[in-house]
Amino acid sequence: MVYSPETRTGYGQELAAIKDAGLFKVERSIHSPQSAEIRVRFPAGAPEREVLNFCANNYLGLSSHPDVIAAAHAGLDDRGYGMSSVRFICGTQDIHHQLEKKLTEFLGTEDTLLFPSCMDANAGVFEAVLGPEDVMIADRLVHASIVDGMRLAPAVRDTFKHSDMGHLERKLEEHQDKRRRVIITDGVFSMDGDLARLDEIVALAKKYDAMVFVDDSHASGFIGKTGRGTHEHCGVFGEIDIITTTLGKGLGGASGGCVSGRAEIVEMCRQKARPYLFSNTVAPMIVAGALKVLDLIFTDTSRRDKLEWNTGYWRKGLVEMGLDVKEGDSPIVPVMLYNAKLAQDMSRDLYDEGIYAVGFFFPVVPKGAARIRTQLSAAHEKEHLDKGLEAFRKVAGKHGILGLGKNEIKDRFGL
Repeated sequence: MVYSPETRTGYGQELAAIKDAGLFKVERSIHSPQSAEIRVRFPAGAPEREVLNFCANNYLGLSSHPDVIAAAHAGLDDRGYGMSSVRFICGTQDIHHQLEKKLTEFLGTEDTLLFPSCMDANAGVFEAVLGPEDVMIADRLVHASIVDGMRLAPAVRDTFKHSDMGHLERKLEEHQDKRRRVIITDGVFSMDGDLARLDEIVALAKKYDAMVFVDDSHASGFIGKTGRGTHEHCGVFGEIDIITTTLGKGLGGASGGCVSGRAEIVEMCRQKARPYLFSNTVAPMIVAGALKVLDLIFTDTSRRDKLEWNTGYWRKGLVEMGLDVKEGDSPIVPVMLYNAKLAQDMSRDLYDEGIYAVGFFFPVVPKGAARIRTQLSAAHEKEHLDKGLEAFRKVAGKHGILGLGKNEIKDRFGL
């Protein structure tokens, strides 16, 4: 052991404090493919049981689709297990270019560059395209990976209040002396499930000569009339300068991400983005699977349409039983509980009822904003939703929160 016993004791004390505060996170072990119904072992040593999954990013139900699995098998056979290299040395295959071209068409941009993940795309893009003379103005609720990427860039960092267009405009006016201004937002905010007001953001960007960056990870494939994303939903398709998104949620659920947008910006990432330059390329079988996913959703909106129906039915059911649900139009439907221990207790009780839904609390969400974030999938059938709603009714009734708002929950449980 290199570090001292005192150091080990210090870490142990920190972990104990996390447990005492009710903030300790425990991983569940899934023993089946990702789907609406999964086999889970929790806690460790307990027998496996089949539960309904209401907290996966498997929005279109494609994570274990037989056609996607078959395409991945074919990609493994045809192009091998991995490239053992970064893209610009000997890590680029023809299928990587094919996927980039198809993503460009799907997202309505000029060019696309694959990254190992969307987190890597967000970590690399700002440093690659911005300098000290520029400014990044981000919505205060953007994803943590965007925050990390902004920290790596030499540009000035600023924020605007969540979805507050008046505040954003004041920030744009304040930074007119900067060489470049970039407005940064999620398309769908991953914890709350609400959508960015992209039409208004684009209008302000045109007025103040700014660029627009959107992370559309929780939108690609299912938000918008044909599932192209938040920019389609808001009527600004083709007007976003930089889009990052993932292949690891609605678009198959494996891994991989991209930067897509103006050709010059994408080329700057190809030349300078460190996660692109120094990480192995996306594995061939994942690329092959992603190509099949895009084939499945390019002209057929049935999965997207089913997801929309599921979301409306689920949201209506939760609201009508008296739970405090965040408003929104996405398949992210947070049930607000505010107290971290309550969120964990309800998650455990839901699991006992056959429902897999994890509690979220600090530092994943702000203190006093604990919740169970439910997520819908096109793989859910109506009987799944009805069983889930009945379980929520039973568990929420047990804890006495039906019909309670934030203040009442705060008075009873504390924040």
